[in-house]
Amino acid sequence: MADESNTGSVAAAVATDAEMKAPTAKKRRLSRPQKAAAEPVQASSKASAAKPRRYSEQEKSEKLKLIEARVAEGKSTLKDAIKSAGISEQTYYHWKGATKPVELKDTKGTKPVPAGDELADLVQLEEENQRLRKLLAEKLRSENAELRKRLGLK
Repeated sequence: MADESNTGSVAAAVATDAEMKAPTAKKRRLSRPQKAAAEPVQASSKASAAKPRRYSEQEKSEKLKLIEARVAEGKSTLKDAIKSAGISEQTYYHWKGATKPVELKDTKGTKPVPAGDELADLVQLEEENQRLRKLLAEKLRSENAELRKRLGLK
């Protein structure tokens, strides 16, 4: 009989649990409304499908000169000058980096050192290096011998 009373209380507990779970099921969250900014994103994806603009080397150099002139005159900051030229900052630095190595080669103006002179300099440096190593080794040997004398090891 004790078992029968336990099952009754368990059944009542299950019924109580079911009643408690029912209200929690009603508290489901509603789905969030779509943002209004979702529509322009779709419109911009259509624009990105368009063919990107390609500039000729002459157009690139003209835009770079225009930007440098505006900044040098103090009319605007670099960012503003880049925006007014109609390109991004990344494009500006990419173009500038692509033209810079060419300018450095032209403005250097020094003759390259012939290979014979470089080889002679290298040989001279190697000889000096060997001489200095020998001096250092000799000095370390003498210091080592002196320390051994003081310690009475030899």
